[in-house]
Amino acid sequence: MPPSPGWGLLGLGLVLASVSAALESAVQGNSVTDARNVLVIVVDDLRPTLGCYGDKLVRSPNIDQLASHSLLFQNAFAQQAVCAPSRVSFLTGRRPDTTRLYDFNSYWRVRAGNFSTIPQYFKENGYVTMSVGKVFHPGISSNHSDDYPYSWSIPPYHPSSEKYENTKTCRGRDGELHANLLCPVDVADVPEGTLPDKQSTEQAIQLLGKMKTSARPFFLAVGYHKPHIPFRYPKEFQKLYPLENITLAPDPQVPAGLPPVAYNPWMDIRQREDVEALNISVPYGPIPADFQRQIRQSYFASVSYLDTQVGRLLRWSLGEHGEWAKYSNFDVTTRVPLMFYVPGRTAVLPEAGKQLFPYIDPFDPISELMEPGRQVEELVELVSLFPTLAGLAGLPIPPRCPVPSFHVELCREGQNLLKHFQFPDLEEDAYVRGGPRESIAYSQYPRPADSPQWNSDKPSLKDIKIMGYSIRTVDYRYTVWVGFDPEEFLANFSDIHAGELYFVDSDPWQDHNVYNDSQGGEPRPVWRLP
Repeated sequence: MPPSPGWGLLGLGLVLASVSAALESAVQGNSVTDARNVLVIVVDDLRPTLGCYGDKLVRSPNIDQLASHSLLFQNAFAQQAVCAPSRVSFLTGRRPDTTRLYDFNSYWRVRAGNFSTIPQYFKENGYVTMSVGKVFHPGISSNHSDDYPYSWSIPPYHPSSEKYENTKTCRGRDGELHANLLCPVDVADVPEGTLPDKQSTEQAIQLLGKMKTSARPFFLAVGYHKPHIPFRYPKEFQKLYPLENITLAPDPQVPAGLPPVAYNPWMDIRQREDVEALNISVPYGPIPADFQRQIRQSYFASVSYLDTQVGRLLRWSLGEHGEWAKYSNFDVTTRVPLMFYVPGRTAVLPEAGKQLFPYIDPFDPISELMEPGRQVEELVELVSLFPTLAGLAGLPIPPRCPVPSFHVELCREGQNLLKHFQFPDLEEDAYVRGGPRESIAYSQYPRPADSPQWNSDKPSLKDIKIMGYSIRTVDYRYTVWVGFDPEEFLANFSDIHAGELYFVDSDPWQDHNVYNDSQGGEPRPVWRLP
């Protein structure tokens, strides 16, 4: 007998700046085994540019609807703002210095240790585990198999149209096809007449349909590509964001006092044909204002397109800085959306037969924004997903990792977030008060040199000479760039190349680096390893 719709559903929302990036998970109680089924949605490069995070322009009604019934974390941070390292980090529950993956070119089980992953842990506890789309980063970093069969019960699914993402499928003003950054398309005209995220939604719905008759609990991870570049999305979503309504970023200039090592020259974006045509000087040349507006328009449109895919999946499964890329340690690249939906805990149990998450068309008039449910201000990290998901599903929580932990297959470096789900009264204040001044989020980013160069954004391990370690507290972000030995995987904290210090209250956009100003005055924060 299949689980009853909507019962025991656990929902988690996560984005990767890397990242990565974005993720939402859901769990349904199983009336046969009393286990909880898990649906995890990973969204690539989704920032907290959503209505539920206070954005007044972006239309994300389906994610906002989920947030209205969820526990939403206002200050969640990834551990490295690039795809493969960030995904391996949160899926293993370990930091990049432990996985020893800072680029795309090694498999952690070979390079660092045979670390268990979230889906592997669920699989070993009796779950059928399945992967659709971009969950692990494909390639060497997941052993060219998305870590199958360790993590998954069946071979992972990748949409067939995925191979066209970076090819010449963008119709330019000259009528020719280009490999552009900005790529609104007529879906009927693209190869195969579809897009990867559409295919992933369809496949996920098929798998959910098959699992409804299974007596075994399941763990299904669905990875969406958008809004990762290139911005390749159905062109009708541009209509939601007329260019005359698009403003420039509040801080489009390179931050004052930014050390050269901290700047990323967004080489990936520069290689796109439409950006190449702008002939922008390297590394600091600004993007023309009109093209900045077009980038922001396409990013917002991609988010709304992604929102429709999330909405269709939820409807089915639950109702029956002068920088233009990630690759840095700023909040804009490491802060991600994170939300959990747990009926009876984050919201009252749904009524029998009620469709809790009906699909909402972003093109329909929106009378008012949906307020998020309960909110947590405390800083949290994505390495906390492993113990938190395990605990919410009723599985034993993996122990904390010793130092070092390369020899330990199952442990976690993140904190368990279950304390935030203890609600004695659902009618209480929507904000969950913790000890925010005691919370710290750590991130890091590698660089090949002290000044921006062609591989500054994504250096290979052998080229890494400097590592930027960053601490984010409720009061400040402090980053120190230190010498790094890629052969020994060692950082030399006595070899300081540069530093950054931004006070959040007076400088929320982190535009004014006061690191050097503090050398003769107030003491700088002291780096403390997690």
